[in-house]
Amino acid sequence: MGLGYRDKLLRGRRAMAHLIHLWHERNGWSHRVLPMLSEILDLGRVHNSQISNLRNGKLSSPGPEVFLALAQINTILDQGIESIRDQLEKSYPELWTTLQDSALPIKNDSGEPLSAGELFEIFAGLKSLPSSFDWYIEDEEASSLSDALSDHFCQNRPWRSCKTQVMEAYIVNKSYRRERFAEVIAGIRDYTAEELDGELLDLYEASKKLSYFDGGGPNAFLTKLRNLASEK
Repeated sequence: MGLGYRDKLLRGRRAMAHLIHLWHERNGWSHRVLPMLSEILDLGRVHNSQISNLRNGKLSSPGPEVFLALAQINTILDQGIESIRDQLEKSYPELWTTLQDSALPIKNDSGEPLSAGELFEIFAGLKSLPSSFDWYIEDEEASSLSDALSDHFCQNRPWRSCKTQVMEAYIVNKSYRRERFAEVIAGIRDYTAEELDGELLDLYEASKKLSYFDGGGPNAFLTKLRNLASEK
Protein backbone atom coordinates (compact mmCIF):
# COMPACT_ATOMS: atom_id res chain seq x y z
CA MET A 1 0.00 0.00 0.00
CA GLY A 2 1.34 3.45 -0.92
CA LEU A 3 1.85 6.39 1.40
CA GLY A 4 -1.21 8.32 2.53
CA TYR A 5 -1.48 11.97 1.61
CA ARG A 6 -0.38 13.15 5.06
CA ASP A 7 2.76 11.03 4.89
CA LYS A 8 3.45 12.32 1.38
CA LEU A 9 3.11 15.90 2.58
CA LEU A 10 5.44 15.31 5.53
CA ARG A 11 7.99 13.62 3.28
CA GLY A 12 7.66 16.44 0.75
CA ARG A 13 8.10 19.14 3.38
CA ARG A 14 11.28 17.46 4.59
CA ALA A 15 12.55 17.10 1.02
CA MET A 16 11.92 20.78 0.28
CA ALA A 17 13.65 21.78 3.53
CA HIS A 18 16.63 19.69 2.50
CA LEU A 19 16.69 21.19 -1.00
CA ILE A 20 16.53 24.81 0.22
CA HIS A 21 19.16 24.07 2.86
CA LEU A 22 21.57 22.58 0.31
CA TRP A 23 20.96 25.45 -2.11
CA HIS A 24 22.00 27.91 0.59
CA GLU A 25 24.90 25.85 1.90
CA ARG A 26 26.45 25.25 -1.52
CA ASN A 27 26.32 28.96 -2.29
CA GLY A 28 27.18 30.23 1.18
CA TRP A 29 24.05 32.43 1.20
CA SER A 30 22.20 33.98 4.10
CA HIS A 31 18.41 33.56 4.18
CA ARG A 32 18.06 37.14 2.87
CA VAL A 33 19.50 36.49 -0.62
CA LEU A 34 16.45 34.92 -2.28
CA PRO A 35 13.88 37.40 -0.87
CA MET A 36 16.08 40.33 -1.93
CA LEU A 37 16.45 38.98 -5.46
CA SER A 38 12.74 38.32 -5.69
CA GLU A 39 11.88 41.88 -4.67
CA ILE A 40 14.59 43.70 -6.65
CA LEU A 41 13.84 41.79 -9.86
CA ASP A 42 10.06 42.04 -9.34
CA LEU A 43 9.57 38.28 -9.38
CA GLY A 44 7.06 38.14 -6.52
CA ARG A 45 7.11 38.55 -2.76
CA VAL A 46 9.04 35.99 -0.73
CA HIS A 47 9.67 36.94 2.89
CA ASN A 48 12.78 36.10 4.91
CA SER A 49 10.57 34.17 7.33
CA GLN A 50 9.15 32.04 4.51
CA ILE A 51 12.62 31.03 3.33
CA SER A 52 13.69 30.32 6.91
CA ASN A 53 10.57 28.24 7.56
CA LEU A 54 10.91 26.37 4.25
CA ARG A 55 14.50 25.56 5.16
CA ASN A 56 13.41 24.29 8.58
CA GLY A 57 10.42 22.33 7.30
CA LYS A 58 7.96 24.59 9.13
CA LEU A 59 6.11 26.24 6.25
CA SER A 60 3.03 24.07 5.78
CA SER A 61 1.15 25.88 3.02
CA PRO A 62 3.20 28.30 0.91
CA GLY A 63 1.28 30.01 -1.87
CA PRO A 64 2.02 29.56 -5.58
CA GLU A 65 3.86 32.90 -5.62
CA VAL A 66 6.65 31.38 -3.50
CA PHE A 67 7.31 28.55 -5.96
CA LEU A 68 7.02 30.90 -8.93
CA ALA A 69 9.51 33.40 -7.47
CA LEU A 70 12.02 30.70 -6.52
CA ALA A 71 11.77 29.09 -9.94
CA GLN A 72 12.27 32.42 -11.74
CA ILE A 73 15.34 33.20 -9.61
CA ASN A 74 16.64 29.71 -10.31
CA THR A 75 16.24 30.21 -14.07
CA ILE A 76 18.07 33.55 -13.96
CA LEU A 77 20.96 31.99 -12.05
CA ASP A 78 21.10 29.17 -14.58
CA GLN A 79 21.32 31.70 -17.42
CA GLY A 80 24.12 33.61 -15.69
CA ILE A 81 24.14 36.62 -13.39
CA GLU A 82 25.52 39.01 -16.03
CA SER A 83 21.93 39.54 -17.15
CA ILE A 84 21.12 41.23 -13.81
CA ARG A 85 24.39 43.12 -13.28
CA ASP A 86 22.83 46.52 -14.09
CA GLN A 87 20.11 46.04 -11.49
CA LEU A 88 22.43 44.97 -8.70
CA GLU A 89 26.04 46.10 -9.05
CA LYS A 90 25.67 49.77 -8.07
CA SER A 91 22.49 49.75 -6.00
CA TYR A 92 23.08 46.47 -4.13
CA PRO A 93 26.86 45.93 -4.13
CA GLU A 94 26.91 43.43 -1.23
CA LEU A 95 24.29 41.24 -2.89
CA TRP A 96 26.14 41.45 -6.21
CA THR A 97 29.40 40.41 -4.55
CA THR A 98 27.63 37.49 -2.87
CA LEU A 99 26.33 36.25 -6.23
CA GLN A 100 29.71 36.72 -7.87
CA ASP A 101 31.18 34.45 -5.20
CA SER A 102 28.61 31.74 -5.85
CA ALA A 103 25.27 31.63 -7.68
CA LEU A 104 24.63 27.96 -8.41
CA PRO A 105 21.09 27.04 -9.53
CA ILE A 106 19.31 23.84 -8.55
CA LYS A 107 18.81 21.46 -11.47
CA ASN A 108 16.79 18.35 -12.21
CA ASP A 109 18.27 15.10 -13.47
CA SER A 110 18.11 16.36 -17.05
CA GLY A 111 20.35 19.30 -16.18
CA GLU A 112 17.55 21.86 -16.42
CA PRO A 113 16.77 24.39 -13.66
CA LEU A 114 13.91 23.21 -11.46
CA SER A 115 10.61 24.81 -12.48
CA ALA A 116 7.83 26.14 -10.26
CA GLY A 117 5.84 22.98 -10.96
CA GLU A 118 8.73 20.72 -10.02
CA LEU A 119 9.35 22.66 -6.81
CA PHE A 120 5.68 22.32 -5.87
CA GLU A 121 5.67 18.61 -6.67
CA ILE A 122 8.70 18.09 -4.42
CA PHE A 123 7.05 20.06 -1.63
CA ALA A 124 3.82 18.07 -1.97
CA GLY A 125 5.65 14.73 -1.91
CA LEU A 126 4.67 13.97 -5.50
CA LYS A 127 8.21 14.06 -6.90
CA SER A 128 11.56 12.87 -5.58
CA LEU A 129 14.51 15.17 -5.10
CA PRO A 130 16.97 15.34 -8.01
CA SER A 131 19.60 12.64 -7.58
CA SER A 132 22.29 15.25 -6.91
CA PHE A 133 20.38 16.38 -3.80
CA ASP A 134 18.77 13.12 -2.70
CA TRP A 135 20.55 12.27 0.54
CA TYR A 136 20.15 12.96 4.25
CA ILE A 137 22.98 13.00 6.77
CA GLU A 138 21.93 12.63 10.38
CA ASP A 139 23.47 14.51 13.31
CA GLU A 140 24.72 11.37 15.03
CA GLU A 141 26.77 10.18 12.06
CA ALA A 142 28.53 13.47 11.22
CA SER A 143 31.57 12.82 13.44
CA SER A 144 32.22 9.30 12.14
CA LEU A 145 31.77 10.46 8.54
CA SER A 146 34.28 13.25 9.16
CA ASP A 147 36.80 10.66 10.34
CA ALA A 148 36.06 8.56 7.25
CA LEU A 149 36.66 11.59 5.02
CA SER A 150 40.05 12.14 6.62
CA ASP A 151 41.00 8.51 6.00
CA HIS A 152 39.66 8.62 2.46
CA PHE A 153 41.50 11.75 1.37
CA CYS A 154 44.75 11.08 3.22
CA GLN A 155 44.98 7.47 1.99
CA ASN A 156 47.03 6.34 4.99
CA ARG A 157 49.44 9.27 4.64
CA PRO A 158 50.06 12.09 7.13
CA TRP A 159 48.20 15.30 6.34
CA ARG A 160 51.38 17.32 5.75
CA SER A 161 52.46 14.99 2.93
CA CYS A 162 49.14 15.06 1.04
CA LYS A 163 47.84 18.55 1.89
CA THR A 164 48.88 20.25 -1.35
CA GLN A 165 47.41 17.54 -3.58
CA VAL A 166 44.14 17.31 -1.67
CA MET A 167 43.61 21.07 -1.43
CA GLU A 168 44.20 21.45 -5.18
CA ALA A 169 41.46 18.89 -5.84
CA TYR A 170 38.97 20.74 -3.61
CA ILE A 171 37.88 23.40 -6.10
CA VAL A 172 35.78 25.54 -3.72
CA ASN A 173 37.08 29.13 -3.61
CA LYS A 174 35.44 30.44 -0.43
CA SER A 175 38.18 30.76 2.16
CA TYR A 176 36.10 29.74 5.18
CA ARG A 177 35.01 26.53 3.45
CA ARG A 178 38.58 25.71 2.41
CA GLU A 179 39.77 26.27 5.98
CA ARG A 180 36.97 24.10 7.34
CA PHE A 181 37.73 21.33 4.81
CA ALA A 182 41.45 21.40 5.69
CA GLU A 183 40.69 21.17 9.42
CA VAL A 184 38.37 18.18 8.91
CA ILE A 185 40.79 16.27 6.69
CA ALA A 186 43.65 17.06 9.09
CA GLY A 187 41.54 15.61 11.94
CA ILE A 188 41.34 18.89 13.85
CA ARG A 189 37.56 19.22 13.77
CA ASP A 190 34.39 17.50 12.50
CA TYR A 191 31.78 18.63 10.03
CA THR A 192 28.26 19.04 11.38
CA ALA A 193 25.50 17.14 9.59
CA GLU A 194 24.30 20.40 8.00
CA GLU A 195 27.80 21.22 6.78
CA LEU A 196 28.27 17.74 5.36
CA ASP A 197 24.94 17.95 3.54
CA GLY A 198 26.11 21.12 1.85
CA GLU A 199 29.65 19.87 1.17
CA LEU A 200 28.95 16.40 -0.19
CA LEU A 201 28.85 17.28 -3.89
CA ASP A 202 32.17 19.13 -3.73
CA LEU A 203 33.76 16.39 -1.62
CA TYR A 204 32.60 13.85 -4.19
CA GLU A 205 34.05 15.95 -7.03
CA ALA A 206 37.37 16.30 -5.19
CA SER A 207 37.56 12.54 -4.69
CA LYS A 208 36.85 11.94 -8.38
CA LYS A 209 39.53 14.45 -9.35
CA LEU A 210 42.04 12.54 -7.24
CA SER A 211 40.83 9.24 -8.77
CA TYR A 212 39.98 7.98 -5.29
CA PHE A 213 36.33 7.31 -6.19
CA ASP A 214 34.67 6.55 -9.51
CA GLY A 215 31.98 4.13 -8.46
CA GLY A 216 28.88 6.23 -9.02
CA GLY A 217 27.33 9.53 -7.96
CA PRO A 218 27.33 11.41 -4.66
CA ASN A 219 24.94 8.92 -3.05
CA ALA A 220 27.34 6.08 -3.81
CA PHE A 221 30.18 8.20 -2.42
CA LEU A 222 28.23 8.75 0.80
CA THR A 223 27.63 4.99 1.03
CA LYS A 224 31.37 4.40 0.71
CA LEU A 225 32.05 6.86 3.53
CA ARG A 226 29.45 5.16 5.71
CA ASN A 227 31.07 1.81 5.02
CA LEU A 228 34.48 3.24 5.96
CA ALA A 229 33.00 4.65 9.17
CA SER A 230 31.41 1.32 10.10
CA GLU A 231 34.76 -0.47 9.72
CA LYS A 232 36.50 1.69 12.32
